[in-house]
Amino acid sequence: MVLLIVVVVIAVVWLLIARPWSGKAAAATGAATSSTNAAPVLAPNPTSTSSSPTPDPTDSTSPSPRTSRSPSPSPSGSVLAAACDASSVTVQPVTDHSFYGSNQDPKLSIKLTNTSAQPCKINVGTATQSFVITSGTDTWWRSTDCQKNPSDMVVLLKAGQSVTSSTPVVWDRTRSSVNSCVSKTRPVAPGGGATYHLTVSIGGFASLTDTLFQLG
Repeated sequence: MVLLIVVVVIAVVWLLIARPWSGKAAAATGAATSSTNAAPVLAPNPTSTSSSPTPDPTDSTSPSPRTSRSPSPSPSGSVLAAACDASSVTVQPVTDHSFYGSNQDPKLSIKLTNTSAQPCKINVGTATQSFVITSGTDTWWRSTDCQKNPSDMVVLLKAGQSVTSSTPVVWDRTRSSVNSCVSKTRPVAPGGGATYHLTVSIGGFASLTDTLFQLG
């Protein structure tokens, strides 16, 4: 019994002196310190804010588009460009075919060219366009007879630039008049190889030549 007590006392004394747990505690502390200093791996955060916040549109310090140093060009082109005149433009009537079968309606367009070395402005709106179809001395059709909602559109023609109607005007092969716009029984233009002439004008300038086509 005395021997057992002596062994227990010796073991307790050894534990107090040797402190075998101190190494593990130090290792655990070192591991914790190491994990604290390591760079964290972050997943993308959709709610995170940028270090350069987007300017508030209502903030008076935010630049306004109207004060930009490079303003957008005017839709009607340079304000310094002069209006086109008869010496600077040519106007030509255009048809999609020279011969039309009995089931085909002619599609009519205008080609406008700036023949000068300077840009110029011109009103190409439907309010300034006119298409006229004649056969001999007989005028068969005018686009202005039943025109709806005419509009203006001023554009800038660059030097040497040519433009053509984006949407052709379709002639239904009938005789027009201001009194027959709602009539469904207008006279039909003769076919069988009959020849017709198209003349046009735009922006106050008329075509100097006409375009011939035939109706089958």
